[in-house]
Amino acid sequence: MDVQRWFNQSQPQTLWLAQILLYTTAAFELIAGLSAGGLELLQLLLIGGQVYAAHGIANGRKLGYRIGVVFAFLPIALQLALFAVTRVFAVNIFSLLFEIALVAALLHPQSREYQRIWFK
Repeated sequence: MDVQRWFNQSQPQTLWLAQILLYTTAAFELIAGLSAGGLELLQLLLIGGQVYAAHGIANGRKLGYRIGVVFAFLPIALQLALFAVTRVFAVNIFSLLFEIALVAALLHPQSREYQRIWFK
């Protein structure tokens, strides 16, 4: 029987940090959406994708890792698209730091090598 985990500390530190950052950014997105009066479809997609990716990484799934990489870049891409349209760079510096740290943790050579060898 396969044990389902929410966190997996036996993985390299970079992947463990990526799990924490994915869950944390999903929680912040949920709080931001609820405090603004309701969640929009894009916010629900971000939250669901980040939680799925973190859970997939914790359970050693290649699909979880790949979705994690996509959802790590997605907020950055959305900010750049917003900037291209409105010429306004509206980003919180703390959220930007989280997004950059998440991308760095997922694309770190140790993370990539570990998932290539051990993930199913």
